[in-house]
Amino acid sequence: MNADLFAETSPAERLGPGTMLLHRFAESKAAALLNAIDQITAQAPFRHLVTPGGQRMSVAMSNCGALGWVSDRAGYRYQAIDPQSGLPWPPMPACFALLAHSAAEQAGFAGFAPDACLINRYTPGTRLSLHQDRDEHDYSAPIVSVSLGLPAVFLFGGLVRSDPVKHLTLQHGDVLVWGGPDRLRFHGVKPIGEGLHSLLGMQRINLTFRRAA
Repeated sequence: MNADLFAETSPAERLGPGTMLLHRFAESKAAALLNAIDQITAQAPFRHLVTPGGQRMSVAMSNCGALGWVSDRAGYRYQAIDPQSGLPWPPMPACFALLAHSAAEQAGFAGFAPDACLINRYTPGTRLSLHQDRDEHDYSAPIVSVSLGLPAVFLFGGLVRSDPVKHLTLQHGDVLVWGGPDRLRFHGVKPIGEGLHSLLGMQRINLTFRRAA
């Protein structure tokens, strides 16, 4: 992969031993990313999943890649088939894989090859409660999270739910990478504020790349 395509990145901010915020890293690639998202969601439309406890999630989501993350009464898990269509998830676009690989490399995680990308759509008022990403089989790979559209306040805690939580403002094009000793840190998103983004209107799109298998 040609990481030089992302060589024009803005300053990076080290937030922990395994965490780096790459400011505006994906900004120049936003149009290509959004076009790819439109193609993915034409095949696997956004939907509101249900938690094992029966609660409807406020954030709408889709997936691409070899595996997709799903939730229902049976629990949280990854699977190769979209339960809504009965078909495999759309393949991961090359621009997605390159972005994730390049961002991980910038943060010190060489060779990252995600097999899953969760696509979350937030509208004003939607939020994501504090949680850990524990459904993957191998925690050695980092998480790469790309923000597009409206800004979000990202909650970044510690390895225990009761640890202090940092409030990070993520802007359009920012990429947050965390792994290594930080891989299981609790995280979430505060309710999205009202706003109008020039490309996405009243939305925030988050791409979360993972190595699930």
